[in-house]
Parts: sequence; C-alpha cells; structure tokens
Amino acid sequence: MSAPKTIFRCAECGYSAPRWLGRCPSCGSWNTLAEESARHKRGSFGRTTSPQTESIPLSEVPFESVSRLTTGIGELDRVLGGGLVAGAAVLVGGDPGIGKSTLMIQAANNIASKRPVLYVTGEESAQQTKLRAGRLGVDASNLYIYAETDTAAVLAEAQRIDPKVLIIDSIQTMTADTVESAPGTVGQVREVTAGLVRWAKSEGSAVFLVGHVTKSGAIAGPRVIEHQVDTVLYFEGESAGAFRVLRAIKNRFGSTNEIGVFEMRADGLIEVSNPSELFIEHRARAAPGTAVAPCVEGTRPILVEVQALVGASVYGTPQRAAMGIDRGRMAILAAVLERRAGLALADRDIFLNVAGGLRITEPAADLAVAAAIGSALLDRPNDPSAIFFGEVGLVGEVRAVTVPEIRLAEGAKLGFKKCIMPRVNLRKLTDTPKMETTGVETIAEALEAAKS
Repeated sequence: MSAPKTIFRCAECGYSAPRWLGRCPSCGSWNTLAEESARHKRGSFGRTTSPQTESIPLSEVPFESVSRLTTGIGELDRVLGGGLVAGAAVLVGGDPGIGKSTLMIQAANNIASKRPVLYVTGEESAQQTKLRAGRLGVDASNLYIYAETDTAAVLAEAQRIDPKVLIIDSIQTMTADTVESAPGTVGQVREVTAGLVRWAKSEGSAVFLVGHVTKSGAIAGPRVIEHQVDTVLYFEGESAGAFRVLRAIKNRFGSTNEIGVFEMRADGLIEVSNPSELFIEHRARAAPGTAVAPCVEGTRPILVEVQALVGASVYGTPQRAAMGIDRGRMAILAAVLERRAGLALADRDIFLNVAGGLRITEPAADLAVAAAIGSALLDRPNDPSAIFFGEVGLVGEVRAVTVPEIRLAEGAKLGFKKCIMPRVNLRKLTDTPKMETTGVETIAEALEAAKS
C-alpha cells in the first residue's frame, strides 16, 4: 500500500508546492509552508444525474423577512448590520490581546440571558475561561463553556445543547480528522470552517469564529476563510492603548461602512457612544500642525484630529511616514502642496498621525491633511475653531464630497464655529449651517482661509 500523497501549503496565502520550501514563491513569506494531505475525492461532475432540487424563477422564490438577534452590545450590532442573522457565520480577527475574546464572552453573556450559547475554547481551559468571565462579571446560566479542539466533538455537543449562538475561540486551534495536517494549517482551517458553516446553515444558529492575524495583518489561513463566511470583522487599535475600532470588511447582511468604537477597561470593553468627542478630547488648540476633519463611517460622522510634523531632512532622501492614513495619499498631497501652493517640502521630512488610532480611508480628509502639513511647515496654527473637509485633486482643486450637512452638524454639535469646505458643496447645501462656512476652490485658498 503506497503512502498517502502530501503537499506543502503556505499558511499566509494558500500556495501549494510538492516539496517543502523555505520561502513561499507566491507571497515571499519565510517558513510558512506546512505539510498536509493531498487526498481528493473523485468527483462525478461530468456525469448526468437527476438533481435533488429544481430551479425556480426568481419571481416565485418565497421571501422571508430577516429577523435579527441583538447581542446586547450596540456597537457590535451596528457593525453587524443590526444584529445577528440566524445561520450566519461571522469571522472576528485582530492582533493578539486586542480584545477579541473579551468581546465574544461579553456578547455571549448578553445573548445567554435569553437563549443558550455554547462557547468553545481551544486555547484556554474551562477554569481559565471562568476566571476571565468572573473578572468581566459574566454569569449567565445559559452560557456553556466547552474546552475542546476536535470539531466532531464540538458539533456533537452543539447537537445536544442546541445553542442559538456557537462561538469558536479560536478557529486555528480546531482540528478535523478528515485532514492529515497540523492544527492551524490552511487545510485544517478550511475544512473546519466548512463544517461549522454547514452546521450553522442547517440548524439556523449563528456562529462566531475568532481568528488570529498573520504578520502582514491578515487573518491566518485568510482568503480561504473569508470566502466561506458571511461576515468578516476586524479589530483595530494598539493592544497597549485604551481604544479599539471594530470594522466590517465583508457583510452579506448589512453595510461594510459602519464601525464600532470601544474603550478597554479593567472590567471589559465599554461602548463609546460619542467617538467624535473621544478623538478630539486632548486636542492642542494653539499648536501648529493640527487640523480637525469630519469623516463619515457608514451613517456615523466622526471628528478626528490630523497631526503633522515637518522638519529638515537629515538623510539624503526625505522621510515620509503616516499612521492612520495611506502613506501614498500623504505623499501625493505633499507634492500638490509644493507644486500648487508654493510650499517647499521636497527636502523636508513629513510625519503624519491620526490621533486616537482611527484609520481614515475616505478622500474627504484630504483638505485637513493638507492644512495640517501647511501649518506645520509654516509653524502657524490653524484656526482652532475650524473644521476642514474636501477632496484635493492633482491640479490643486478642492472637489466636492458626500453628505456635507452631516459633517457640518457634527462639527456644530461639538462647538466648532467655522468650516472650510469645497465651494461646490457650499452652493448645494440644503440646510442652513449652524456655523460660519468658507467655500474654497483651490488648496492655496484653503491654506489662506485656515489662518487663525
């Protein structure tokens, strides 16, 4: 009897090779190829068989309204699209120590006050989980803890308890006896996830899968899992810091633009109902190099402080570093400022930071970034009562952005008196703003209007 054929698969990207390699040819990662079985079932796709079900016209498909189960955590429900959908599979990823397990056990406690919940811990013993639960005040009678890594045993226990929600912490520790490879490898993670998703769909129960991230910031075994589940959530923030941001990057039952903001305390994760006030709470009002931008994440406006530091370069090539915003975008804005606004930035180091740890992705923050860089270079504070929003083009024009009324209302609510914004948006406002507004068409006009 011949030995079973094996392959070596990269844990970072899923690339497979017939022999072990020190470096993955696909993604370039070192020591990530792990051995797994290459057994395949012979399919019969070319054979004509009678289908078990028949196709029907779209107009005849019965429609059922989606009912949602709230987790008792408003920020988590917001990111999920209003709550958990029956049969949904949700993947929660993030750095070690970021708060994934804390969030899951707090949500499990809230749900278990009404429905049974099975919390499967593959990394801790039941006693360790009990200690953490006691620290967080978790004591629901319908919350069941199961320390197990075998998927078949977990599904058997789930069949016995019939939970409304099943939580797997973490998916990298689970194993399936149908795959001959170590726990955490791409083959194991793929097979375990497939089995849990099938169970969720057949039983109508929701499943949370907690996943670790790789050095590059992606979930381990990644694209494999992300395509199998319904929703993918990422926890962002520094594990040593106090604030966390939960962001959806895939959601079949809701928007991917919403975020949830939490504060980590000794008694667990606390919801932040007004993140705008949080992110600008410690703002230095008279300091050069700062500007406040009203960003919109989904339906939620958030004011963030953009900080810039510009100094003479001590190296041959000036440094460009950014935290919370795309570094390439910052470099483009610096080039526009030099070419279109006459600021000498070619031989200057530029460092940019979004205070509070939030990551900005929308172009509406361009004007605030440009104002912060210009203020830092000229060592001249911007007007501390002003907010800035608008997209900046390569020829120095300030372009219109969406929902200006929501941005203005958020700024006025927190006491800002002035807004520098695209002139196109100003002409099309439907409501009278509760602050002084200045419309600009070019980046040079915006820098002049920003003077305090």
